[in-house]
Amino acid sequence: MKNFQWLYEHALQHKGAALESMLPEVLSDASIAQLSESYIFSTLTRRVFRAGLKHSLVDSKWPAFEKAFFGFNPHKVALMSDEQLERLMQNDQIIRHWGKIKATRLNAVMLTEIAEKHGSCARWLADWPEEDIIGLWSALKQQGAHLGGNSGAYFLRMLGKDTFVLTDDVVAALKAQGIVDKKPTGKRDLQKVQDAFNKWRAESDRPLCHISRLLSFTVGW
Repeated sequence: MKNFQWLYEHALQHKGAALESMLPEVLSDASIAQLSESYIFSTLTRRVFRAGLKHSLVDSKWPAFEKAFFGFNPHKVALMSDEQLERLMQNDQIIRHWGKIKATRLNAVMLTEIAEKHGSCARWLADWPEEDIIGLWSALKQQGAHLGGNSGAYFLRMLGKDTFVLTDDVVAALKAQGIVDKKPTGKRDLQKVQDAFNKWRAESDRPLCHISRLLSFTVGW
């Protein structure tokens, strides 16, 4: 695998002077720890509903979602009855996807349980070490609903938590670097990817999200 300087120089050749402005923003751990439960829950649910749909469509309906799910108070949504969820299927102001509506209650339960155990969801997320970000992906997938694939990583990216994302370009670059030979899904291959990102992070003192985007710029040209 090439070192970080090689990645950066190749990305710079591709994108030019605009490169730095194209890198994602990341919040500090202190800022993440101050996020409200409702904001975290809303962001997580927005990611779930965005999957497979135009983001603009989902975003345009979000005020109606906020109203339908009690301002995304996880404690209230966790207590919603089956009948209440079923009534939402008659609400034409939101996206009426039964699986994702049910997942919203399941994810509310997950967030309330995390808060009870760790003091707050925000603190749990802030304290999770980036050198094991794949562990956080796994926790979200196992404890929540509709958070497999890249959904967990995209949720974290939307929230400002530092993470890489295994987009098609990132996977192609990882293959070109000889780190994996196929899209990493199993624990062993994901650990190889995490180890590579940890090495680039140590070399550059850059966040994972920057390395991820730079890596994606090294392919396809």
